[in-house]
Formats: sequence, C-alpha cells, structure tokens
Amino acid sequence: MGKVLEKIREFEHRYPGGLCWRIRSHAKVVENYLDDDEEILIAFGAQKNESFFEIFNSFVFALTNKRIIMGKKRIIWGSFMYSVTPDLYNDMQIYQGLIWGKITIDTVKEKIILTNLPKKGLDEIETVISNFMMEAKKEYKKNDK
Repeated sequence: MGKVLEKIREFEHRYPGGLCWRIRSHAKVVENYLDDDEEILIAFGAQKNESFFEIFNSFVFALTNKRIIMGKKRIIWGSFMYSVTPDLYNDMQIYQGLIWGKITIDTVKEKIILTNLPKKGLDEIETVISNFMMEAKKEYKKNDK
C-alpha cells in the first residue's frame, strides 16, 4: 500500500461517511506525481464538482509539505492531475450540509470545489490546509524581499 492510500485510509477510519469511488486507482496517480522529498500532511477522497448529487467525479486530494495535489485515474486510459502551490492559493470556504460537507478552495486561476466529504472531517481539513498555507505564505514573503 502506498503512502497516499495509507493516509486516505487513516482519514476514512477517523471520519467515515465520505463518498468516493476507485480510491486505490486515484491514489496511484497522486503517488506518481509526488517528489521524493514531499511529505503527505493529509489525504482523502472527494467528488470534484459543485453538486452533492454528482457522484461520479471522484478525485483523491493530498496536501503535502510543498503543495496541494489532486489526482484521478480515468476508467479506460489516462489520468488527471492538478497541483496548487501556496503562491496560487487565495482562500477557502467550508460548507456543512445535512449529510456531507463541501470545501471551496479559491486559487488565482480557478475555484476547486470538493464535495461529499464527511462533516466531522471538515474541521481537520480546514485546520491542516490553513496552517500549511499561512506558514508557506510567510516563506514566499521572505523570499520576495
């Protein structure tokens, strides 16, 4: 079992109830794009879309010590990988619905919307992402001077 899949399983054990399909395949995509010196801070499966009712757009989300990375293995061939570095990160919005939660990450180029997350896990996700981004932004400011 890879590092990404192991982190996802840990998250699912702590916070059951999310909705994501084919996690093992998607985790392999993220694993392929990780650098040797990257450490995974948190990883989980989610739907990458705006609606809670669209349940067939599963992605694996991983926050490393360098960036946010999302991966999806297509059914027949190919894959998708998205990477967001801290300099492109703007802010984040959390929505807690009746059954699942939603996170919107606003970047310079686009909004990344992750849905069908377990409600109890939203607090940990927000804390880990916010803490990492605030620390990383400090480093970018130091390097700019």
